[in-house]
Amino acid sequence: MADTSKLTDCKTKSTMVSVDEALQIALSVAQRLPPVTVPLLDSLGKVLAEDIRAPDPLPPYPASVKDGYAVIAADGPGEYSVIAEARAGNDGVGVIVTPGTVAYVTTGGPIPDGADAVVQVEDTEQIENGSVESKRVKILVQTSKGVDIRPVGCDIEQDALVLKSGERVGASEIGLLATMGVMMVKVYPTPTIGVLSTGDELVEPTTKFLSRGKIRDSNRAMILAAAVQQQCKVLDLGIARDDEEELERILDSALSAGIDILLTSGGVSMGDKDFVKPLLAKRGTVYFSKVFMKPGKPLTFAEINLEPAESIMRKKILAFGLPGNPVSCQVCFDLFVVPTIRHLAGWGKTHLFRVHAHLQQPIKTNSDRPEFHRAIIRWEVNNGSGNPGFVAESTGHQRSSRLLSMKAANALLELPVTGSIISAGTAVSAIIVSELSSTAICSSSLLSDSTSAFKGSSSQEIIADESQNVEVRVAVLTVSDTVASGAGPDRSVVILLAVLSVGTSNMGTLEESWGWGCERKGGQKEPELMVQSQPHMGVNGSLTLNMEKTKFGHIQVAGSPSNTGPSESLQPSPLESQPPGKLLGVI
Repeated sequence: MADTSKLTDCKTKSTMVSVDEALQIALSVAQRLPPVTVPLLDSLGKVLAEDIRAPDPLPPYPASVKDGYAVIAADGPGEYSVIAEARAGNDGVGVIVTPGTVAYVTTGGPIPDGADAVVQVEDTEQIENGSVESKRVKILVQTSKGVDIRPVGCDIEQDALVLKSGERVGASEIGLLATMGVMMVKVYPTPTIGVLSTGDELVEPTTKFLSRGKIRDSNRAMILAAAVQQQCKVLDLGIARDDEEELERILDSALSAGIDILLTSGGVSMGDKDFVKPLLAKRGTVYFSKVFMKPGKPLTFAEINLEPAESIMRKKILAFGLPGNPVSCQVCFDLFVVPTIRHLAGWGKTHLFRVHAHLQQPIKTNSDRPEFHRAIIRWEVNNGSGNPGFVAESTGHQRSSRLLSMKAANALLELPVTGSIISAGTAVSAIIVSELSSTAICSSSLLSDSTSAFKGSSSQEIIADESQNVEVRVAVLTVSDTVASGAGPDRSVVILLAVLSVGTSNMGTLEESWGWGCERKGGQKEPELMVQSQPHMGVNGSLTLNMEKTKFGHIQVAGSPSNTGPSESLQPSPLESQPPGKLLGVI
């Protein structure tokens, strides 16, 4: 339970509170959500709610570091009989290396009994003796015990604490969980958020022709998208008119829909039709309704406690009445809602990341409230002070109604209340509110006189190409005797899927949720990749990709989002029949 004893004086407080005080109140009222158990890939981005220990050592057997020959180190250089091949998997089990013999081993393969070192292939020579049955090899170097052998448990000891409760799951953590055989993961969920716009002036964005006094509702779409970026489930509550009874009916419906956070935009100022604040006060506790900041002054925060139904625990819903101006709405979401989401989702450190950035141009500060100035920051080898660092470029006019000032903005500059001009080159605090993508990386940061390995190369500005926002389909195949035989987990594919899931968040749509199959290197049948998609962005389906030994297949998706069913088979077609393209990479 959060300690809210210090908040008594804040309840129904009508005076302005500072940004820090407002955030502290919200985080103090918020309580971490109960943990849930989810499939492995669904844990990506979530916070672990349990410790993960190793059920067995890694490697579970003495394993070769390289392709080469398992030898007895004391034998030294010379010619030896190759008595067996110990490849990754079960090959070579039961083989014993005795003095005067060696065994061929592959990377990750088990070391045969009797051997105490590995000599890499590069330090050997094949001896052609014309015999298929009896192979011989020449060892060219003297080695010593333990060389190029990974002992049992050298990477992870049995029962070692691999991941701690409270750690956030990324792609590498997904790989570790797969290594431990953990396919169902206990995590803290992200909250479910309901988003409602209010105002008689609002119409749906689908409206083609605006009548006088009407504007399209931008806030709802923007905040729904912002909540999805935080991995939250969302509920679109539509538009409520400036009618108290209608708004009350919509709020009641929203509060009973199982949401954890209610976000409204508009209706929180001082107008006679601003009903949001009194309705929130009617159903719970309003902790503040004004924040000492620009933009975002009329931000309201409330706690609503629903009466429990039979066998259902009492549920707390947090409500943020966001300002109606779109910039104020987004800024308040970034500064207050995002940390609250993180707190509910179990994050240990919920505050947004801050850096120091040097102003590219002079900026006049506000004279009555601290300002959160929208800006684009990027890393420069010379930030104006002669040192490497971040540079901040203003997005232009900062009116709270001007949503263009949020375009491409990845930071909010924290400007003090002075009413004076801050000169160019001055370092200011910048709150990071978006990813530092290619827009934040200057070409000069890639080439440094002191560190670059490519001196003399011409410097070119990195420009995002609109054509890169295209659909890219990726097939993932693991080729491994160990995995195919069931002797070891398939870590590589799980990590790649996690990386793809993260990497496509701002580059396009990852339409398939990938499953995978494996094939033995020496197997008789063709490698086969099974891909089963789940409902995601309107696309369902499954496909099988068969690849001959000497050529790739090409995945052709049959159907479209509107006619592809969950049981429909998406068949491959030969590479030759496809339109020209390019292979982006082979893993």
